[in-house]
Amino acid sequence: MRESSNPIFRGLTKDTRQAGAPAGYPQQQGYPQQGYPQQGYQQGMNMGMGAAGAAQGMQYQQSPQAPYQQGAGTRSMTIDDVVTKTASTLGVLIVFAIAAFALISQSLSLAMPLMIVGALGGLVLVLVASFGRKQDNPAIVLAYAAFEGLFVGSISKVITFNVSGNISAGALIGQAVLGTVGVFIGMLVVYKTGAIRVTPRFTRMLVGAMIGVLVLSLGNMVLYLFTGDNPLRGGGTMAIIFSLVCIAIAAFSFLLDFDQADQLIRAGAPSKAAWGVALGLTVTLVWLYVEILRLLSYFYGRD
Repeated sequence: MRESSNPIFRGLTKDTRQAGAPAGYPQQQGYPQQGYPQQGYQQGMNMGMGAAGAAQGMQYQQSPQAPYQQGAGTRSMTIDDVVTKTASTLGVLIVFAIAAFALISQSLSLAMPLMIVGALGGLVLVLVASFGRKQDNPAIVLAYAAFEGLFVGSISKVITFNVSGNISAGALIGQAVLGTVGVFIGMLVVYKTGAIRVTPRFTRMLVGAMIGVLVLSLGNMVLYLFTGDNPLRGGGTMAIIFSLVCIAIAAFSFLLDFDQADQLIRAGAPSKAAWGVALGLTVTLVWLYVEILRLLSYFYGRD
């Protein structure tokens, strides 16, 4: 199995191999290499968007791939596991996002503290899950969802608060949610129909684009801190183009999420690996939602 470049998924693919499988994971037997490579990617949100930064892509390593031999009491991961774990993670995120939005509506002074706590808490847990190889730990994944919910609720309130009165906050957020769901479904159809194939070259290009977005975002942050100029987030033409680019990259990132889940299922990974897939999908969904909401605010915020 090829090792993924996504730090969230990379541990999953490593830990399900015979040489490095931890206690509780099934051991795999020798077998010939299959014809479908496993891809992954590194995805995240830079601090300018409120969450973990996109990190540099890792080199792929080739190893055998085939269905795993399951140990006693171990069940293979299925698509239902991915759906239920992802739904649970998003459910926690939505509950905390609504709570944060309601609290800030009562007191705007809570916006920045909740946003910072949510962003830093989510970043720390993503790093723990990624580099501590705890992607399949439901407590860490759900705790991440809770922190990220605080961030999403806070930034949603902040963005909609600055929009002119020709649209309500609820309507703007609703449009962003519908846009996010629409992009998710659209990219799922693209993946299932094979309209775009996930190849090593495609993955390298996408990871490179993520690194470029991160560098630009950090540069824009430094520029804003020292000069007060905010060209990539100020609502002008450059900001609109930058958000469109981020939305496109996040959308294509779903293909890598879907491919990773598909390969884990084919490889017979244990059912608890679905928590890592849920974590990766949630990171992408949050990034996409924030960028769509930000883009909509640019248009509605204009007089």
